[in-house]
Amino acid sequence: MTTPFDKRLTPARPDLAAEYLRGQVQAQAYLPGCAMHVVEETLPLFPRPTREGPIDTHALFGEVVIVYEIDEEGWAWGQLRSDGYVGYLPAEGLREEPLTPNRKVIAPRTLVYPGPSMKLPTWGALPLGARLAVAQESGDFAEVPGLGFVWREHLAGLEHAEPDFVAVAERFLHAPYLWGGKTSSGLDCSGLIQIALHASGLAAPRDTDMMEKALGAPIDLAAGLRRGDIVFWKGHVGVMRDADSLLHANGHHMLVVSEPLTVARERIAAKTGADVSSVRRLG
Repeated sequence: MTTPFDKRLTPARPDLAAEYLRGQVQAQAYLPGCAMHVVEETLPLFPRPTREGPIDTHALFGEVVIVYEIDEEGWAWGQLRSDGYVGYLPAEGLREEPLTPNRKVIAPRTLVYPGPSMKLPTWGALPLGARLAVAQESGDFAEVPGLGFVWREHLAGLEHAEPDFVAVAERFLHAPYLWGGKTSSGLDCSGLIQIALHASGLAAPRDTDMMEKALGAPIDLAAGLRRGDIVFWKGHVGVMRDADSLLHANGHHMLVVSEPLTVARERIAAKTGADVSSVRRLG
């Protein structure tokens, strides 16, 4: 490569790269990519085309992926449009048909029904942030062609922004911890912060180190904290609910929990020897 790059955010391999990187990176071929969208509740993204290793992140229903290759094993190599993450996804969870979403899910999780009745057996569920193409409304339900019916009050226009991203994160209290997760079925520390910020109309990268560089402005921990301050350790992140309480998804509890920041700092320091690396304040 002619220039350094973050492989998590750069669709480039020795044999293939995105056309927009021509002249910036060296590859045997360059392609513009094809826009596809996710048609499963969530779709895991891996750093390599195998399920034997860890997951990097998940793409949500309706999310656009720019796909540069689908190999013979059924792996799609591409880049998520929402946050730029690059990796391999199961191609069976992607479709090329045009999708023009006009609603998004604003509940932590909403169920999908085969008809406009809550008494029917469900077909599945959709997470916060899923993007849907609603054709029409039927009473309390919204019809999504090819998918089913979802509760109308769980949806809002794409422009909708929650006024308090911490309140969004609080809805996930006690959700299970899941490495790479971004839904109420399971999420990790940076996934919790990212989906809460996205629900409030605020852009956020995926991983903790990216967030620490990109979000807000640094403040002095000793100066006192307030609701919405984002607290970072190396490899970990949480958000303050008030001056004392930290909300974070963590592998110690394997849950999203709220606890005194002092308790979290002491435990993390005892386990890793590391203290808070920075605190960032938005706006």
